Amino acid sequence: MSTIPEEKTLDNSLQLLREGFPFLHSRFQRFQSDIFKTRLMMQNVICLHGEEATKLFYDPEKFMRLGAIPKRIQKTLMGENGIQTLDGEEHRKRKAMFMSLMTRPQVTKVANLAADYWWSAIGKWEKMDQVKLFDEVQDLLCRVACQWSGVPLPEKDVRKRAQDFGDMVDGFGGVGPRHWKGKKARRRGEKWIMEFVEDVRAGKIYVAEDTPARTILFYRDTNGKLLDTYIAAVELMNILRPIVAIATYITFGALAMHTYPECRQKLQANEDNYAELFVQEVRRFYPFGPFLGNRVRQDFEWRGHHFKKGTLVFLDMYGALHDPKIWEHPDDFRPERFRTWDESPYNFIPQGGGDHYTGHRCAGERITIEVMKVAAIFMTHFMDYQLPPQDLSFSLVRMPTLPKSGFVMRNVRRIQIPVSTALSASPAATAYAYTGGGKCPFHHS
Repeated sequence: MSTIPEEKTLDNSLQLLREGFPFLHSRFQRFQSDIFKTRLMMQNVICLHGEEATKLFYDPEKFMRLGAIPKRIQKTLMGENGIQTLDGEEHRKRKAMFMSLMTRPQVTKVANLAADYWWSAIGKWEKMDQVKLFDEVQDLLCRVACQWSGVPLPEKDVRKRAQDFGDMVDGFGGVGPRHWKGKKARRRGEKWIMEFVEDVRAGKIYVAEDTPARTILFYRDTNGKLLDTYIAAVELMNILRPIVAIATYITFGALAMHTYPECRQKLQANEDNYAELFVQEVRRFYPFGPFLGNRVRQDFEWRGHHFKKGTLVFLDMYGALHDPKIWEHPDDFRPERFRTWDESPYNFIPQGGGDHYTGHRCAGERITIEVMKVAAIFMTHFMDYQLPPQDLSFSLVRMPTLPKSGFVMRNVRRIQIPVSTALSASPAATAYAYTGGGKCPFHHS
């Protein structure tokens, strides 16, 4: 039996916070191995890297989510006892409910809403001395998420709700004040959505049949029962929060257009659906999530290594997206690499790996891609802007991370749609059709 390389330490949690995203990746390189042991959160952890390891990690017979996600993350990012923590038949059934919301027409609806709000936002930004893109797109996407989901959102509450969703995401990787801020934001958000759940179920608020809110609030679990008020709120927030979080990717996309002007020119031409290639490379190149966690379901052997029941296992996300064995010249920003990508669900894992329908890969991944494409097209076709001096660097230590300035723009101007390129009277339909919208390779319908 092979011995797993081991880092001798009492606990590495503080070192993880000091090193950030490259923490696992640097050790895989040091050990020259796709597996090693360490100690984090005062427990033994096996760390895995690579395509074959990802296939293993997503084997439900060998791994489970029960007990794998720390409470501090549940209390900020995702809520307690939501779909991310489930296994077996209960997970399968609830995941099917989420995937029923991700059909091609629903994804198109979200993207068209995003385009409509982009068109309106540019008109607003024209009147502003400067625009912090990250904050403004958070607000824009909060409107999109709530309108699509069927959750009422008064205009006066948009910034507050968007900021809370942002703080939930920001709090998961923080300690002290940043973590506490995320916990407070989650409590406020849960209170808001729980009241909405109760009002809908009591008949005080009507939501349409084809909305995510209706689907989630009247979903019945494996016992034929409605989710309790808290869990229903958690799952509805698992629709809202991730859409608002796309603001991070969009801000990195704007940074990429600035850093690599040749990509901006190609987006303006958008030959062969270049927007799709571009947003995929943004998701690969820029840091979003560091790693994922599971626990060993039962003792097993893999490549001569022993995995003991109950052991915590981390899968390297960040390193997998920068691995030269998978990606040629991984430190170069090259959207064209996705023309020949084999579309493996195990080597490109910015939002998890494996199958969308049966595993824990993010259900809303296609929404992320399409909303990013709309943003890229609007920023290259329907608006002009200038960048004042600012700090656009981002830290690999801070998790999550973002360009420090949030991408500040000045002199934003709307570019009118030429009649020759207008595909309809709607700016949204024009923009989304131009992105090649609606291509959903993992959808059955």
